[in-house]
Amino acid sequence: MSSLPYSQSCENNKAAIAAILQDSFSQSSHVLEVGSGSGQHAVHFAKLLPHLTWQTSDQLEYHSGINAWLAESPSDNLRKPLELDVLQPWPIDQLEQPFIDAIFTANTLHIMSKEMVRQFFFGVGRHLSENGQLCIYGPFNYQGQYSSESNRNFDRWLADRNPQSAIRDFEWIMQLAEEQGLQLIADFSMPANNRLLHFEKQC
Repeated sequence: MSSLPYSQSCENNKAAIAAILQDSFSQSSHVLEVGSGSGQHAVHFAKLLPHLTWQTSDQLEYHSGINAWLAESPSDNLRKPLELDVLQPWPIDQLEQPFIDAIFTANTLHIMSKEMVRQFFFGVGRHLSENGQLCIYGPFNYQGQYSSESNRNFDRWLADRNPQSAIRDFEWIMQLAEEQGLQLIADFSMPANNRLLHFEKQC
């Protein structure tokens, strides 16, 4: 197990996220995970959601780690990663069937630049089917305010690492979502001052 890429935050939050996805994705069949990272979430959620085809994706540099996790913990409903960069056309034509009725992403929007976040929502609007579900996990600011001192410190760390990264404002995320026909279904409070936003595609 030590040879596999490992994220402590994924290990810490996977149970809390899974408890929500089991309900939010209960009527879904094909989920695209945007930014699968280490691959830990994918192998955990695929086993708990056997009715779903779980399609991993990320930039090419992360594929070896994701594939290592998939080899370590295979599931019949788990798919090898697509090469997906939100600034480029999404490779939906590479899917077994180009049908996505759920999209999941975790701890990505605060890493992306603002333009990447915009393009992420454009991609969701283009490829998520009508009545499809979108779940986004991570930290958010509300009314321009940090929800905790730890999030304030985390945002400083993000800025030092990459000035284009930042905790995003909930209100801006709502604007981008509404522009793509997405309606907020629920805003869940999560451990470690994170949130899980559940949207549904209305049109």
